[in-house]
Amino acid sequence: MGVVLNIENGKREPASIKDLIDLTAADMGRVNELILSKAGSDVEMIPEVANHLISSGGKRLRPMLTLAAAQMFAYAGEGHVKLATSVEFMHTATLLHDDVVDESGMRRGKKTARMIWGNQASVLVGDFLLGQAFRMMVDVGSLEALDILSSAASIIAEGEVMQLAAAKNLETTEDEHFAVIKAKTAALFSAAAEVGPVIAQATRNDRAALRSYGMNLGLAFQLIDDALDYGGTSKDLGKNVGDDFREGKVTLPVILAYRRGTKAERTFWKRAIEDNVVDDAGLEKAIGLMTRHGAIADTIGRARHFGEIARDALAPLEETPQKSALIDVIDFCISRVN
Repeated sequence: MGVVLNIENGKREPASIKDLIDLTAADMGRVNELILSKAGSDVEMIPEVANHLISSGGKRLRPMLTLAAAQMFAYAGEGHVKLATSVEFMHTATLLHDDVVDESGMRRGKKTARMIWGNQASVLVGDFLLGQAFRMMVDVGSLEALDILSSAASIIAEGEVMQLAAAKNLETTEDEHFAVIKAKTAALFSAAAEVGPVIAQATRNDRAALRSYGMNLGLAFQLIDDALDYGGTSKDLGKNVGDDFREGKVTLPVILAYRRGTKAERTFWKRAIEDNVVDDAGLEKAIGLMTRHGAIADTIGRARHFGEIARDALAPLEETPQKSALIDVIDFCISRVN
């Protein structure tokens, strides 16, 4: 189901985050140990639910950003490991909550926690992980890092509510959609990248550079996810292709196809998204309309734009292996559509 996207001309080396993985490998080993330790509890269901998602093969990109950004400014303490673990717990908690809100059945190729243990357990274990994240932030002793990550947690929750309020609303504008994904996805990328230089006591300009890098990387990352839901594979997504369509999510490809479509086509979108009349034939038609109106290609174009802003944010910084690896992350995120 879907059309596999390939928008590059000519052959080029596939983008990779191998350098980022190599540079952060030792610290990520400590992060993984801390994750297992802090996800533990005498309440048996908590580690069961937490480890179901934690051990399901996510790339752990966000904590690696924190570690690399701290290394970039020669941070020599222990706080970056705790902050990176906090970032991963915040992300995991968000996924547990998201799957309940979206009534999702699959995540990273496995049944979601809510399908196995129920909605209540998923929400409450997500809350437990958030609590553990904040305890680790306090342990680090940086009020500024605590402020950045706690603000991100609040913004993410606002984004969830914004998305809920806009659910199935085909009159959602592109700007409104960007506001949602900026809050839901990009805010955590931004915070993850910024807290590294903060605890390394980098300059204000350096912190701003990493904050901007993370924000724009997060926007690019989410827009590529939006595109992949209609033009990717289950392996790329970690969930079923077309899940956004079946759940009636108004993502950028839908917004563009709806606005550019004929009256008859907009009637189709209203039946599919607002009235939830969806099936495999409807998904095929949706993909066809998006292709006709360039909605998927333009979504990828928007992602490339934000990727370039992220790249430019790092441009003034000193050349280091970490800077090079962070730039590779931009290319990797975009290349998922190839």
